[in-house]
Amino acid sequence: MEQKINCAEACVNGCVLGDKCPNIEFREAAAQFIEDTSLDQMLEIAEERMRRRMTEPPKWVFPDDQ
Repeated sequence: MEQKINCAEACVNGCVLGDKCPNIEFREAAAQFIEDTSLDQMLEIAEERMRRRMTEPPKWVFPDDQ
């Protein structure tokens, strides 16, 4: 039986399912990105994203009428 958990909440301090994690391919891809990418490159990526985000028009979210 596959366990269903909210990884964003349960795995804050590390993966709690280990090898049974349903997101293992993403974890491996993230680990590979961290290994292959220098901290300076990561900071450049983050700065570029922030620049783009600051120049984008605002996105309005309207709540559902209930």
